[in-house]
Amino acid sequence: MHQLFRLVLGQKDLSRAGDLFSLDDAEIEDSLTEALEQIKIISSSSDYQTNNNDQAVVEICITRITTAIRETESIEKHAKALVGLWDSCLEHNLRPSGKDEDTPHAKIASDIMSCILQNYNRPPVMALAIPIAVKFLHRGNKELCRNMSNYLSLAAITKAELLADHTEVFIKSILQGMVQRLSFRTCFRSRLKVFS
Repeated sequence: MHQLFRLVLGQKDLSRAGDLFSLDDAEIEDSLTEALEQIKIISSSSDYQTNNNDQAVVEICITRITTAIRETESIEKHAKALVGLWDSCLEHNLRPSGKDEDTPHAKIASDIMSCILQNYNRPPVMALAIPIAVKFLHRGNKELCRNMSNYLSLAAITKAELLADHTEVFIKSILQGMVQRLSFRTCFRSRLKVFS
């Protein structure tokens, strides 16, 4: 892992986290998977939800990592670690607080979601992501569900068979009002084409 990532994540050094943006994307690209694994450890700690410093460090590092992944077009190389961190968010509370503020893990999930699911036209990435994505539909965060359904409808247009096994989840989410009907119709029509 790049020494600056090691310093920032190892010591949770918020004062140096912004320096990550001074590095070239290519310079840190080989470090991204290891950095994601370290973030997963930090965000899974028992005090993460109340530790503002750790949350800020994680937020900055995720922004830097997802930017580097997009700029270097290396999503397939780092997809497993990215999806692993995303999946770990499901072990924590994702429901907004009374003030409609996202929980720390909902913020992580949202940031990672856009990085992963913008690659809906890359079947290897979607094969890893979709089984995790559908789990978010029943976690009580309407904003996450709304955005997820939009991305999944795009994935259905490109590679409908990846969603075929999850139609029941979509139907339940529709009945609960968690997924936009327009997005679901797109997914459902695409699924039908697979079997026609």
